[in-house]
Amino acid sequence: MLDTTPLLRETTFPALKRAALETLQVNLGYRCNLSCVHCHVNAGPNRTEMMTPDTLATVIHFLQGAGVKTLDITGGAPELHPQFRELVIAARSLGVEVIDRCNLTVLFEPGQEGTARFLADHGVRIVASLPCYLEENVEQQRGKGVFGQSIEALTMLNGLGYGQGGGLQLDLVYNPVGAHLPPPQASLQADYKRMLGERYGVQFDRLLTITNMPISRFGSVLLSHGDFDRYMQLLKDNYSAANVPGVMCRSLISVDWQGYVYDCDFNQMLNWPMHTHGTLATDRVTLGDLLGQSLEGKPIVVGEHCYGCTAGQGSSCGGALA
Repeated sequence: MLDTTPLLRETTFPALKRAALETLQVNLGYRCNLSCVHCHVNAGPNRTEMMTPDTLATVIHFLQGAGVKTLDITGGAPELHPQFRELVIAARSLGVEVIDRCNLTVLFEPGQEGTARFLADHGVRIVASLPCYLEENVEQQRGKGVFGQSIEALTMLNGLGYGQGGGLQLDLVYNPVGAHLPPPQASLQADYKRMLGERYGVQFDRLLTITNMPISRFGSVLLSHGDFDRYMQLLKDNYSAANVPGVMCRSLISVDWQGYVYDCDFNQMLNWPMHTHGTLATDRVTLGDLLGQSLEGKPIVVGEHCYGCTAGQGSSCGGALA
């Protein structure tokens, strides 16, 4: 796989500093039942990296004292981690909101038969990837048969009370197919609701549009097709300074399966660790190192890919910024 990392280090992106920490995003490992083209994690069925019980215990300890409002659990497919449920239960017992970044098809994997019910019973917010409401586009990104399974999973979640406008929140995630920016989130959400409702009877709460980042698997595809420079210029041409205050790295930290801390999920995939001086360094900060510390005002490591979060309507793990 071609590496975009050297092309992203030198940047004109403005310096950023942290606000108060609100979200702890934890990557439980890179194992996944899918290998999606747009995946910035480069996850797949053959990945073996998984968080150890000791590191997971540190995550729970951090939640107990950090005043974090939200635990955002991701992967890979985080549900495949053997202690996924233990982490969810611990966080919910502390009154922390839990987000499960779910690819939907994992709910039909062996051993996952009760996962949907478990998520509902514990009031977990599901953020589910569905890159389009058209079967052809979804399967172009995610593989044959994925769309049908995704619709089946959404129907099952609706049956459990998800996506009905009540306490069980079900959000969908859109990523563009190819090297362009997402369309306006509000209008695309209306299209999703109409198409999924009319064709399949599926309901959901919100659509989150996320810009594809020029890193990992997607970055490699850009390089191999000769599209990397063009895509980076697209991001820069559509830069909006109004989006900068709302970028997710200001109120979020990302923890990898080994317990190392990064300013965001994308820096994690680039292997750019959090650093107190805001520049790339060889030393690494672990979540345990941050126990009892305040991060507010600390600098954030930035690179060329940060233009992806600020281009157009903006992009974050919570969707558009504008």
